[in-house]
Amino acid sequence: MKTRQFSGWLLTLPLVFFLSGPTVAAEYIFRDLMANTLPSSKCSVKDEAVAKATDDYTIEKFKKRFCEVQGYGWNLVEQKSDGKLVCDECSGDASDGKYQCHMEDIVVTCKRLKPGSVGMFPGKG
Repeated sequence: MKTRQFSGWLLTLPLVFFLSGPTVAAEYIFRDLMANTLPSSKCSVKDEAVAKATDDYTIEKFKKRFCEVQGYGWNLVEQKSDGKLVCDECSGDASDGKYQCHMEDIVVTCKRLKPGSVGMFPGKG
């Protein structure tokens, strides 16, 4: 009985390899970008301006936007560099000691599917 089960397994093994065929993996295009966030629209005390510029939500929002403005299908993979904080003093009479801050030189890696891979044939479909 055990021999029959073993021989049945040996007969189905080549069938499995024959039907599985080659698998096509998705190919991606990667791009590293360096960009800056925008300063806040209002002037504030330096501590508040720094807190707004370095807020995690703000940085995440801009990182995604850096990739999305490259075109359709570009997505954020990772952040490679945090960048540096830059604060500028506001000009004007009523803005003494107030600042606007932003992050400069943030480096991110973006990716998108390579055209022609995984069923993406232009003009067909």
